[in-house]
Amino acid sequence: MDLTTKEIVTKMKLDAEEMVRDYEVHSKKVNDSEVADLFKTFAEESGYQAARLNKILEEKF
Repeated sequence: MDLTTKEIVTKMKLDAEEMVRDYEVHSKKVNDSEVADLFKTFAEESGYQAARLNKILEEKF
């Protein structure tokens, strides 16, 4: 099954949003503050990716 560009971008946006949630949850569960900070950084980066993908969806589709 071939996906359209819009479907692919939408899927990647949803994946990035899920990664934000996962990193945030795990950052609160780990005992190592360095790992927790890293997960918080990754959550922010994934949020940035999701926002950019959402912007593309709004502008192009």
